[in-house]
Amino acid sequence: MTSAAATGGPSPARTLAFSTEGIPTANRVELWSIHNAKALIALDIRTMDDSPLAAAEINLHFPSIKLAQVRGSAQVIERNERFIRRHPMDVIGVFFALAGEAFFYYPGGFETLRPGQAVIYDADRPFMRGFHRGVEEMVLTIPREEYLALSGGRPLTKPVVVDFHDAGPSNRHMLALARLVREALATGTAGGAPAAAPLDARAVEASSLELLRLLVAGRGAGTPLGYLASARCFIEEHLADPDLCPARVADAVGISERHLTRVFAEEAEPPGAYILRRRLERARSLLADEGERTTPIAAVAARCGFSSQAYFARVFKARFGMTPLAARRGGADTLILPD
Repeated sequence: MTSAAATGGPSPARTLAFSTEGIPTANRVELWSIHNAKALIALDIRTMDDSPLAAAEINLHFPSIKLAQVRGSAQVIERNERFIRRHPMDVIGVFFALAGEAFFYYPGGFETLRPGQAVIYDADRPFMRGFHRGVEEMVLTIPREEYLALSGGRPLTKPVVVDFHDAGPSNRHMLALARLVREALATGTAGGAPAAAPLDARAVEASSLELLRLLVAGRGAGTPLGYLASARCFIEEHLADPDLCPARVADAVGISERHLTRVFAEEAEPPGAYILRRRLERARSLLADEGERTTPIAAVAARCGFSSQAYFARVFKARFGMTPLAARRGGADTLILPD
């Protein structure tokens, strides 16, 4: 297991990493269990056959929450009543299934989880999870006390399954939380070491908590930060849609357009201006991409939600001080703006 600190402002996120690669076969399950007990959740882990366990995990530890990217071969994990008494965790877990199906048994029932579904559950209530084709998931844990503060004091007595599909019907807030966790893991770790780009740990944790509040406390209980994170996620998904507008964003996250405007006002950027900025930033990124060299500029504009190439060229130049063609050439004919 390796560890490091990914700093971003006053709240650092500690990173850890584990892999069974290079570990003798006979010791893998034991060391995998030890890592999870220290870095995430203590688990009784068993393989499903005689095949050697292959597993890897990257963890990010914040002051309150913990995040993890987990991959592994077929296995069963369990926390029964006896194990829980020996290893209490006092945390709520959110498990985001990324690949393969898994079963989730708990007192009184079971769930079959598919990729694009997340389950929220109290780790100190008995459960058994099985991954017959291997596991690939993200995990978020939060202390039970903090969860209760977010949920208005309502305990989690049974698993809650929520969709977060990238396409098709999904819970917008859970999709936003999944995207936030994915981006934090990608930004905050690079093979277990700090990434080149600093992680804004305080912002990640605060947004994660407020998105959880939206999920567990229900409509009308959200804060501006939670709605902002959810709105930004919806905007990123729909930048290519020329009909994307503040009214659609507001409807998607469950608030009025006026409320959405107030949410974005705290960031000193109206929602319409934010949409335009993100479209232009995506367009600039595509124009700088070597793999997009042969893509017509009109097609780049369309992929970023601009139905008029002339308008795209005008606002692009106003934003970046160069034409889209100049941006593709690396800024060779950049317009020098006065101070």
